[in-house]
Amino acid sequence: MRIFKYILAFLVFGGFNDLNAQTNALYIPPTLSGTTFDLNMQHGTHEYYPGTPTASMGFNGDILGPTLVIDKNDDITINVTNSLGEETTVHWHGFRVSPDNDGGPHTVIDPNTTWSPAFEMLNNAATYWYHPHLHHRTLKQVNLGLSGMIIVKDPVEAALNLPRTYGVDDFPLIVQTKTILADTVYYFTTDNGNGAQVSRLDSTVVVNATVNAALDVPKQVVRLRVLNAADHRVFNLGLSNGANFSQIASDGGLLESPVSLNRLRLVPGERAEILVDLGTMSVGSSLTLKSYGSELPDGFWGAQNARIPPEGSPFGYDDNLLNGSDFDVLTLNVIGQTGTPVTTIPNSLVTINRTPETEADLTRTKYFLATGSACPQISSTPSASSSNCFDINVVNDEILWNATEIWELHGDPIQYHPFHIHDIQFFILDRDGNPPPANEMGWKDMVSVGPGEVVRFIGTFDEFVGTTPYMYHCHILPHEDKGMMQQFTVEQELYVDKNYTGVEKGSLNQPYNTIREALNVAFEGIQLNILSTGSHNEAPPDLLFSKEIELILHNPPVIIE
Repeated sequence: MRIFKYILAFLVFGGFNDLNAQTNALYIPPTLSGTTFDLNMQHGTHEYYPGTPTASMGFNGDILGPTLVIDKNDDITINVTNSLGEETTVHWHGFRVSPDNDGGPHTVIDPNTTWSPAFEMLNNAATYWYHPHLHHRTLKQVNLGLSGMIIVKDPVEAALNLPRTYGVDDFPLIVQTKTILADTVYYFTTDNGNGAQVSRLDSTVVVNATVNAALDVPKQVVRLRVLNAADHRVFNLGLSNGANFSQIASDGGLLESPVSLNRLRLVPGERAEILVDLGTMSVGSSLTLKSYGSELPDGFWGAQNARIPPEGSPFGYDDNLLNGSDFDVLTLNVIGQTGTPVTTIPNSLVTINRTPETEADLTRTKYFLATGSACPQISSTPSASSSNCFDINVVNDEILWNATEIWELHGDPIQYHPFHIHDIQFFILDRDGNPPPANEMGWKDMVSVGPGEVVRFIGTFDEFVGTTPYMYHCHILPHEDKGMMQQFTVEQELYVDKNYTGVEKGSLNQPYNTIREALNVAFEGIQLNILSTGSHNEAPPDLLFSKEIELILHNPPVIIE
């Protein structure tokens, strides 16, 4: 019976890419650079299959968006105009920005209006992306085409001998699978959208909105910036000739040194930069970047079983030819070298100062629970409850500014979830008590949590405060839209103890030694906690402080001079 369903799915929905099918030249999105960027979100049509226009959405065009190229430390403004005729938002995935600039569900862009976030680029050189984040509509708008890549550059990366000529030896790869039938992209939403019955038949593989994509690559070292922008599928990437490749960057920056890999597993929302050495290949030869779904463990979307047996598969899952199979992602056709080829891979990249576990102020525990309740949820308790469903009016966590926290993520018993947190980049501490693999030792904003797995990461919330919440959520977009999402605010509360000696962070356990230090970093409206008694007689500051604060004396009497 299952074989019959597979054949039916292939005939009706297209099946996965035919190895003998005509390849199509990979679309390379144009770039925008500078400090002011203008983006127009608009409707369009796109021919995934020649001669069949399909309704789409894009930034500044029919599909996807331009690649934004930004220099670290630049002050930038992005003017986003909504010409969609419906509400939307735009989230800068991976950026360290204030909550009002983050583009989460609270920052709605009404139709025919322009949103203009402005901020300093604080992130390290790496690959990031932008996409809608409207509650209940993220999956629809991303699936119809609203995604774009961002390349951040900095002097550290620029000093390395790496491929970085966009579209020549440095290529953006936005990888997705979609359910496409005739002139329609199908998608599932909380009100069923247009695809409640077919949303799991995502059997069309697209790279940069190109089906059966092929790319001319020079006979030298090339850089592939890979983004998994699929709504739920995990890609297990490898080369058809069995050769190794080198990962040089994860979500938030370069790794300390290249990591040689034969397989690269990427979950939705995750990015990686890899170097492929084509120097030994002949001009005119080809190889294929593939996804080896047959090697994915049960419980990962794209494996033979999306849920741990004996749990059954979701509707339509067993009918999808991609699931549990190896399939082509991108054909690489080798051409002649460029005029200034990169022919070697560096031995080292950057120095990373990982945050030690001893610096953590507290640990938060979160549980992924996708079954047994009214909604898929991330909960602070191991039991599912309808009260844990996402409520945009409820702040689930209040985090103190400058706090370093460990988050302990407990995996769903039957399926994986890709976790994303806004505001920070973090370091993975361990997986089930074991150190993470070498390619997960850098900066991250995404982490996969396997069935029943316990993953811990550490991060510091030291840049921004505000009353607008940041989000953390599962990046399986149907789960996110259904409410597998929570939110937090970062609030400033500083501590001063004149008798304290040691590392000063302003936290309860590592307070500042002087009020002057606290006021120097304080935001308007903070709580300033004085822990030590007696006279706080400090030298006059070099500048006059004028800030409204709430002063709390824990051990009076206190004299402030």
